[in-house]
Amino acid sequence: MSQIFDVVALGELLIDFTQNGISEQGNPLLEANPGGAPCNVLAMLQKLGKSTAFVGKVGNDMFGRQLREVVGKAGIDLTNLVMDPAAHTTLAFVQTFANGDRDFSFYRDPGADMLLTAGEVPEDVIAQSRIFHFGTLSMTHSGVREATKKAVTCAKDTGVLVSFDPNLRPPLWASLEDARAQISWGLSQCDVLKIADNELEFMTGQTDFDKGAAILLEQHPDIHILNVTAGADGSYSYHDGKRVFVPSVKLGGTVETTGAGDTFCACVLNFVLEHGTDDLTEDDLTNMLRFANAAAYIVTTRKGAIRSMPERDKVESLLGYFDA
Repeated sequence: MSQIFDVVALGELLIDFTQNGISEQGNPLLEANPGGAPCNVLAMLQKLGKSTAFVGKVGNDMFGRQLREVVGKAGIDLTNLVMDPAAHTTLAFVQTFANGDRDFSFYRDPGADMLLTAGEVPEDVIAQSRIFHFGTLSMTHSGVREATKKAVTCAKDTGVLVSFDPNLRPPLWASLEDARAQISWGLSQCDVLKIADNELEFMTGQTDFDKGAAILLEQHPDIHILNVTAGADGSYSYHDGKRVFVPSVKLGGTVETTGAGDTFCACVLNFVLEHGTDDLTEDDLTNMLRFANAAAYIVTTRKGAIRSMPERDKVESLLGYFDA
């Protein structure tokens, strides 16, 4: 019998190249940071003492081997990470702006993560997990989309909670209509949703978070917890008719925001593992968001994601910020 994991995630594992200074010749120096949203989520869950496993594909090249080493050291099970000798590891080049926001350029046509097949999905591992997590970078192309949908179906059929983060990256889609259709499918499958403010507007046409959340919950009533992240403003949680807002931590020192949303998502999943998804009070939701916001803030003060996830005590030491 395979090991039972708290969270299994499927999707992209890649290198985020971020600028780290200027050379003597005036050229930008790029740092190769291990990343990819699903593994970012798992790395934070490992820091919180949970057991995790990743399903995906990288190239059997220098970057793929770097990723395998780093992710393995984070404690994430990599039994189902495929090393493809014929494909290159996907690369993302991240341009960071003064306010910490980012713009992405991807080298992924194809990238190894796109080439995961349905036959490489470990249904036994997913069926025995407590939560299955996915996004939409594994739904941009037909082959990996089939693999993703097979994994989600397996989770649903075996009573595993499903977590979804759209993580919309417009340059990776053939059309935004295709992106909208696949996000809509993900929304129809999930129990726990983390959606960013721009993604909420993309799917509902609403800039008012309450109205946008109401539309999604009406369309997808099986969503138990719907969380909206609003960047530097804070985050919102909607559950069983309740609505809670918690402001972000604003202590300065932001370097970049890569991995902040994934850190937030991981903390929410950690809360779900410890408290479930039913009959949560407003205090429960507030405590969930406070911890997630604090952890996300810490990550914005560091470069990269997987290697930047904070320990639980570091997050808890910030919680007093909300009472100040």
